[in-house]
Amino acid sequence: MTIRLLLADDENLIRDALASLLDLEDDLEVVAQAASGTEAVAVAARVRPDVAVLDLQMPGLDGIEVASQIAADVPGCASVIVTSHGRPGYLKKALEAGVRGFLPKTTSAKVLADVVRQVVAGGRYVDPELAAEAISAGASPLTAREADVLELAADGAAVEEIATRASLSPGTVRNYLSSAVTKLGAANRHEAARMARARGWI
Repeated sequence: MTIRLLLADDENLIRDALASLLDLEDDLEVVAQAASGTEAVAVAARVRPDVAVLDLQMPGLDGIEVASQIAADVPGCASVIVTSHGRPGYLKKALEAGVRGFLPKTTSAKVLADVVRQVVAGGRYVDPELAAEAISAGASPLTAREADVLELAADGAAVEEIATRASLSPGTVRNYLSSAVTKLGAANRHEAARMARARGWI
C-alpha cells in the first residue's frame, strides 16, 4: 500500500527537500504541499491524505490547530508534527489535539519515514528527548484564561489593549496577570510571559 502524504511548512526549501527525500521511499508518495496552516486544512480536505506532516509554526493556523481541524475534516488522516520549537507545552497540546507523531527537525528523513509508517499502523511516536523535557518541565500552573492574557502581554501590549482584545475589563486583566506572575515566580508580566513561552505554555 502506498501511503499518501501532505507536507505543510512555510519554508519552501525545507518542504521541497523533505518531499524529495520522502518520495525516494517506495511506499510513500507526497500528494500535496502547503505553505500555511490555512492552506494545509483546505488541501487536506480536498486530497484526503493518509498522513499530514506539519510544521508547528506556520502563518494562519499553527500545526496543532491544523491537526485538530484535519482530525475533524478528514478522520482517517493521522498528523505528525516536525518542529524546531519542541517545547514541552507544545508537545502536550499536540497530543491533546490527537497528533500521533512529534519530532524535531533534526530528525533524519529515514526516521520520519518510519514514524509515518508507525502512525499509519495505529501507533504513536514522540521523540525521546522531547518527551523527557516535557516530563521534567511538568504541567503548566496557569489557567487557560491566565495563559491567554499572558500571551497577549508577551508582545508588550498595554493592559487596556489586552482587555479590549480579550473582551475583559482592565481590572480583570490585571488580576490574571498578577496571578500568572505570582505562579511563575517572575518579577513582572514581561518576565512571566518569557518564562511561559520558553516552556511552551503560551
